[in-house]
Amino acid sequence: MKINKKEIQARKILTEAKGYLDVGFTHSLNPYSGCAFACKYCYVREMPIQKFKDLPWGDWLEIKTNAADNYQKEIVKLRKKQKPVNIFMSSATDPYQPIERKVTITRGILEEMVQHPPDFLQIQTRSPLITRDIDVLMQLKEKCEVLVSMTIETDREDMKKLFAPLAPGIKIRLNALKAVHDAGITTQASLSPVLPFTRDFPKVLEDIADHIWIDTLSIGDGARGKRSERLGMPQLFSENDLSKWYFKDLHLKVESYFKKYFSSDKVRVSKTEAFLK
Repeated sequence: MKINKKEIQARKILTEAKGYLDVGFTHSLNPYSGCAFACKYCYVREMPIQKFKDLPWGDWLEIKTNAADNYQKEIVKLRKKQKPVNIFMSSATDPYQPIERKVTITRGILEEMVQHPPDFLQIQTRSPLITRDIDVLMQLKEKCEVLVSMTIETDREDMKKLFAPLAPGIKIRLNALKAVHDAGITTQASLSPVLPFTRDFPKVLEDIADHIWIDTLSIGDGARGKRSERLGMPQLFSENDLSKWYFKDLHLKVESYFKKYFSSDKVRVSKTEAFLK
């Protein structure tokens, strides 16, 4: 699929955390606007950034070519105020878009962070491309707390193909998370949103994830499930005989199940709020 790509000069790169991010995080950082992975359930489809676009979600991408320079300038100003800087990267895109392999916007930001580190950085991605930057992350974790959170909604490839056909495969994501974990960087497996999985899913994650993050279409879309409903998720589940996986308190059952394999402090559940320990 051909994507409309555009290079832009962003006015700012750090955005003050609001909504589900305003607990624990001070800022979000999006190196790109848009997302080539085009997951069917993505709540950003229902946000203004997409609502006012002429092209469908997944068909456009804006590359913030001045992202690293902006970060450097903005972090220096924030440090003068002597306030903590806890960054979530990213909230409205994936920082490892396929084109990142070529344009290295995210890597440039990480290299700048080594020189001007935040207090905490969480990288949220579903791309194995993050393994390319393990060398920079190793440097950065000596200067601040770093958490790599890999979105792994399910251990079933058929579910991935149904809900996120353009996203990287589950197995290569698992391998990428293992590589990051083996490098000594703190890892998290983000079941966001929870999709139907097998009984062995926790076992698959046991030795590669330091934490488990549980999120669902009902509690994690920023609108108490209303965005997910407008995106047609109830119908998609129903059409594929998966309705038993779509209900308000799914997170409670998944949390209970994962706590059979992980200690309670390792299993975190979204309450439409970000969690930072």
